[in-house]
Amino acid sequence: MRRALLMVLMVSMLLLPTVSAEKKVVYVGEIEGTITQYTADQFESYIKIAEERNAEALIIELNTPGGQGDAMMRIVSLIQNSTVPVIIYVYPRGAIAASAGTYIAMASHLIAMAPGTSIGACEPILGYSANGSIVRAPAKIRNFYAAYMRSLAEASGRNETAAVKFVLEDLSLTAQEALRANVIEIIANDVPELLKKANGMKTKVPVSGKGYVTLNFTNVEVKRLNPSLSYQIVSFLANPGIAYILLTVGMLGLVFGFLTPGWHVPETLGAILLVLGVVGMGYFGYNTAGLVLVILGIIFFIAEALTPTFGLFTIAGLVSFILGGLIMFGKGGGIYLVSGETFSTLRIIIIVTGIILALFFLFGMVAVMKAHKKRPETGKEEMIGAVGRVVEDLDPEGMIKVRGELWKAVSKTGETIKAGEKVRVVKMNGLTLIVERFEGDGDV
Repeated sequence: MRRALLMVLMVSMLLLPTVSAEKKVVYVGEIEGTITQYTADQFESYIKIAEERNAEALIIELNTPGGQGDAMMRIVSLIQNSTVPVIIYVYPRGAIAASAGTYIAMASHLIAMAPGTSIGACEPILGYSANGSIVRAPAKIRNFYAAYMRSLAEASGRNETAAVKFVLEDLSLTAQEALRANVIEIIANDVPELLKKANGMKTKVPVSGKGYVTLNFTNVEVKRLNPSLSYQIVSFLANPGIAYILLTVGMLGLVFGFLTPGWHVPETLGAILLVLGVVGMGYFGYNTAGLVLVILGIIFFIAEALTPTFGLFTIAGLVSFILGGLIMFGKGGGIYLVSGETFSTLRIIIIVTGIILALFFLFGMVAVMKAHKKRPETGKEEMIGAVGRVVEDLDPEGMIKVRGELWKAVSKTGETIKAGEKVRVVKMNGLTLIVERFEGDGDV
């Protein structure tokens, strides 16, 4: 009886569904360079991936000199509404979280810095004067950003005094100074050390829908989120130096093109560079920037059809169309137009479609040029050079037959040309053809 019960117990245990502890995942993304709307799109993409995959946390390795205020506020809102803890990690050594980057860090659930990094210097500026000096924002704007920074520090329980000095006094702190001043929570050399030190800590900011969360990084798997193709393209364009050069050269190209009409190369390159420069200013999102380039490409294609340029407009249209498509559908924005797997196929479709459109307009251009070169089928020009046969002696006037039609004709030299001989039309005077004797094998 005991053996039977033991057997039943063993079989039951074997049949019971096995429960294995699912390994927790921490995602690590990278944000580098000037903060623009593209940065906000990429931030949204990172957060959405972490939320959809129920990540334990999202770590953003941040290295930025600052950027646009509206893009920064959008990122702050994204962090505050995230259902996954967002940790800002100023990394690698030598990195900074200045200006807009400091606001983003202060809004995060936890701040970590690598040794040799710095944070702060948030005074708002309006730009730079002609001599290169900073144009400071008026007191009203400075006070607004100071209050905004204070509210972020207050919500996270961080040092409000230092936070306000970041704005009003352009205070900057090293990693050690920021830790002592209660501005950040952790100093770590790398992500594994960060996870080890943050394990068991409670978030400084409530996680959306969950309140304050105790971080549990025991037995976690770290997965990196690579920047999207869109973000890599626009990050290069959004470099202030690159954007400025593109705008300047683009405008010079347009001016030079208008001063030298007929060549088309300067204005074509100028238009492309100017649009890329505007895109690089970062005031668009991925979708708008991509759409602008696609529309520019279509305009170039149409221009090629209307004003053949031996393929110049076609090449320009192809470059603009493909670049715009890759940015627009490059998995950059928080609102996914397509999945990553679909984009791999879509990328090929975008390139193939662009090539097909380019070939279509290119062959259309060739057809137009051939039509321009082709002799007209009717009219005076069509008759010149035609070969006919005399049906009534030209002495010097008579009748000839050209292409199945009878024409009154006059011998050019005044000589007599007998019926049956070949003649060639050299001139047309009203409805009378001026001809000369023809000894060749031309068609009659």
